[in-house]
Amino acid sequence: MSDPCSETEETLGDAPLVFRVHAIQRMFHRGLSEVDVLRVLQSGEVIEEDPEDQPYPSRLVLGWIGSRPIHVVTADNQGGQQVVVITVYEPDPSHWKPDFRTRTL
Repeated sequence: MSDPCSETEETLGDAPLVFRVHAIQRMFHRGLSEVDVLRVLQSGEVIEEDPEDQPYPSRLVLGWIGSRPIHVVTADNQGGQQVVVITVYEPDPSHWKPDFRTRTL
């Protein structure tokens, strides 16, 4: 079963952002807006990439909203020319090194 999406007016470059329902739910619970996510994607740092991910290549982006570290997982739907926001979360300090760029073992 596919995960429904919500397309927004926001774009990343020329590609529209499409938010999975899961991402919207997580954003709501974490008090983050579409504008916050866009800001992370525009000014953040790609810390992981998975070009073999299915159904689309994906990446993990680290950005900051004020003093809050935020991770955004996106996938590139190149056929649909969309950036799909899969999930958004504050990284757990027990799973990440203090810079939130590197996972702990």
